[in-house]
Amino acid sequence: MTGQYYLCENCYMNCPGFLAPYRSVRYHLDEWLEGSRVPQNAKELFNQRHTKTRNVIEHTWGIMKRRWAVLRSTTFYPLSTQNRMILACALLRIFIRRELEVYPAEAHVPENHQETYNDDQPVEVD
Repeated sequence: MTGQYYLCENCYMNCPGFLAPYRSVRYHLDEWLEGSRVPQNAKELFNQRHTKTRNVIEHTWGIMKRRWAVLRSTTFYPLSTQNRMILACALLRIFIRRELEVYPAEAHVPENHQETYNDDQPVEVD
């Protein structure tokens, strides 16, 4: 599994195949809202991108579990079959999003929702 990583929570250690955030450095999104929203160094930048990526993954996984019951419960299929089932659900989700103007599972966005960052702009770090 070279070049592939599990994006872990901060309670896990970094080791081959696992990518955890830096400890004792801002991590959770609410911590970013309290102070400066701009990372002050490379470790904060890494943690900010790590938490945003984990949030996207968890949000997407939640949508897929609501959509397909097969993802909500324990399965006894072989691991290779489980991998193909997840891939099939992900591909179906992409297809549905491309074909429908509004994807019902993602249609609700809170009125006060605002993007507080822009990953397209470079960030200065020490």
